[in-house]
Amino acid sequence: MSTTGSTQPSRPDIRSSRSASSENVRARNSGSSSRLAAPPAAAPQAGAANPLRFDARTIHFSVNAWVLVVAGLGMLPIFPKHLAERACKLSLLGTVLSSGYSLYKLNMPAIQTWLQSVVGAKDFIRLRFSLLLVTSQLHLKIAVLPVFCWALDHVARFQRRNFSRSSFYRGYLEEPCLWVETNNTTLSLLCSNAELALGFLLIISLWRHNFIQTFMYWDVLKMMYRAPVTSSYHQSAWAKIGRTVNPYIDRCAPFLQTQWRRRPSRPPRGPGELYWLV
Repeated sequence: MSTTGSTQPSRPDIRSSRSASSENVRARNSGSSSRLAAPPAAAPQAGAANPLRFDARTIHFSVNAWVLVVAGLGMLPIFPKHLAERACKLSLLGTVLSSGYSLYKLNMPAIQTWLQSVVGAKDFIRLRFSLLLVTSQLHLKIAVLPVFCWALDHVARFQRRNFSRSSFYRGYLEEPCLWVETNNTTLSLLCSNAELALGFLLIISLWRHNFIQTFMYWDVLKMMYRAPVTSSYHQSAWAKIGRTVNPYIDRCAPFLQTQWRRRPSRPPRGPGELYWLV
């Protein structure tokens, strides 16, 4: 009896020790799990280090901020009059860019697909060319030469399709219209040379007009260089300029030789290649 009575009080000690050990194991597991779960809390800090990313919404915000600053300067009464007028025009231009970019990128994907199908068209390039020059304060007669060639080609093709049975057409207009249609490549090369000459004239006469118009016109030339309907003529014109200018560049300014032109994969296409293709 004495042996059984002595062994019974030791059981609560065993249970208490087991419960204490289990609590220690749980505490260790919870501590280890909290340590493992701690690193994801550093993710917001990495995002907070660079809150402005170069995406569509950031570009849209930057343009609107620029419009806000320029419009505020234009409305200041202490601002000079000529600078205020220019600031107002720049704010309107920024609003056009902001609205167009918002429609193109953020809100209406259908316009994006439509523009992608229209941008490479010949009529769209002519529209940009005409709108840019009709709003310019600089009047150069060479700008009318491409327009004249475009209209001549259109009129000649229309008359050959619709007035081929007319006696007046057969007597006086058939041979000129046939010459225009057969020499379409010559007229296109003439247009491309006139367009490039106009671009260089706009650079020379920067003091007579706005710099933005010159930049926008050279962007139109860049589109003409890339568009399939006009790329061959403009690349041919630039190649001719390159054959004339490159020897002088190599002799007088060899530092202008870029790595792009020295690629052995294909021959150089002229001095403006780095601007057109990058």
